[in-house]
Amino acid sequence: MPKISLNQSSILLLALIIFSCSKKRVIEFPETNLAEQHLIPQPLEITASGGGFALDEFTAITTSINAEGFEAVGRFLSDKIRLKTGLQLPVNSGKSKKVETIISINYALKDLGNHEAYELSISGDSIKLDANTAAGAFRGIQTIRQLIPEQSNDTLTTNPVWVIPTGEINDAPQYQYRATMLDVSRHFFSVEDLKKYIDVLSYYKINHLHLHLSDDQGWRIEIKSWPRLTEVGGSTEVGGESGGFFTQEEYTDIVNFAARRHITIVPEIDMPGHTNAASVSYPILNGNGKTPELYEGTAVGFSTLNTRSDTVYKFVEDVVRELSALSPGPYFHIGGDESHVTKKEDYIYFVNRVEKIVQKYGKRMIGWDEVANTDIDSTSIAQVWASRENAETAVAKGMKVILSPANKAYLDMKYDSTSRHGLNWAGFIPTDTAYIWSPESYLPKENVLGLDAPLWSETISNIDELEYLAFPRVIGYAELGWTIESNRDWDDYKVRLANQAAFLERMKVKYYPSPVIDWNAGNKPTTLNIQN
Repeated sequence: MPKISLNQSSILLLALIIFSCSKKRVIEFPETNLAEQHLIPQPLEITASGGGFALDEFTAITTSINAEGFEAVGRFLSDKIRLKTGLQLPVNSGKSKKVETIISINYALKDLGNHEAYELSISGDSIKLDANTAAGAFRGIQTIRQLIPEQSNDTLTTNPVWVIPTGEINDAPQYQYRATMLDVSRHFFSVEDLKKYIDVLSYYKINHLHLHLSDDQGWRIEIKSWPRLTEVGGSTEVGGESGGFFTQEEYTDIVNFAARRHITIVPEIDMPGHTNAASVSYPILNGNGKTPELYEGTAVGFSTLNTRSDTVYKFVEDVVRELSALSPGPYFHIGGDESHVTKKEDYIYFVNRVEKIVQKYGKRMIGWDEVANTDIDSTSIAQVWASRENAETAVAKGMKVILSPANKAYLDMKYDSTSRHGLNWAGFIPTDTAYIWSPESYLPKENVLGLDAPLWSETISNIDELEYLAFPRVIGYAELGWTIESNRDWDDYKVRLANQAAFLERMKVKYYPSPVIDWNAGNKPTTLNIQN
């Protein structure tokens, strides 16, 4: 497709004619360009037509009624439009209110080729969003949200109007798994913290949140059959603060909140290493006859479960059973990293046995890349964080791989030497380094399930510090997971990223104002050659 560019120095007035049941309303506005709207992730195809759709008090939303989840998507969009503009758009309303423009969210009768794909057609009097699933419709409404200007144009008519440029967008993700991980074990984060984070992540089409729920420093999920895990193991955190945990009801609240945003929660219980909090709670689990102490430091690799104990596997099965019942998604993450004091043969035995427990409860096992060296089957997934060799071993076994290379994708790495929070053992990761790499060249694409950007919490203890490390880098990872490589360009992306400041500030996100981004670029236009 040729490059689309409009001369922004000349103002061409267009007439938008909107029909109502009684009369025409004519609005004149400056020419706009759909290809210059700073969307993140960058869509697959954009075709601009140069006109505009007037979003105002005379707009209504309609959805397919019988398609599962579509009306909920429409109501979600209506609520977000209200929060941004103050407009209260009716959804599937039979009321006689004057309606002149329509946003319709439709179950697509044709196959779009991907369950998250959507097509958006914007004309002068309608925005038509087609998708095969509610998930696809939900991804599409994030694009609509990003197309709504921050400010209304009050000079066009007697009422405020937000002008959305016309044209067509065909879009679908390149990877089915697009995630970030949050470590709530080293430091605990509340239900409300997670809800805020999830809400912002959904705006950028992230579809999984991986929760690291246990580690040496804390056990963060209630297991009713082993209550001391939270009573004792959840009582502290790095630095000796008070810790905390999610009750099963609170965890379910998080899962449901995420599901309404079409984000799947992926629970992780790290084992056989990173298990000091479990062994403090139940010393029988470590098998050395000693009762460990609560741990408030940041060292790794010193703990292990007794991999030859039937009691340990009863413990593992109870945890997997209870947590799987609370987690409707297809995945269960068993950790498996940095188990340095576990003998190799014991580690292999443990992972092989735990895989069968995970499968018993209907889940697909994920483990950090070390699990590739065991005898697990090809349905399990290796999450690559450190070892290219382990990644290649996983691929040779026919396993899918999740990419989380620490030197590119770890959100807990400092931006530079002046960063207030973070570590640097994998190197500094400034905003440009986080974006300028090619997941497609890391491993054959057919072997990659997707990307996961982990945020370990040794150095952060509240939501402001979390947001400092996550944003803006996680926005770039969202694009790397969604957008094909030929549609990604740093010079273009950094302008689009600068234009996210208004949204982040409206959401009260304490993002890091990276010096490689011109945050004052504001509304400068950008163009990109959008290709198939």
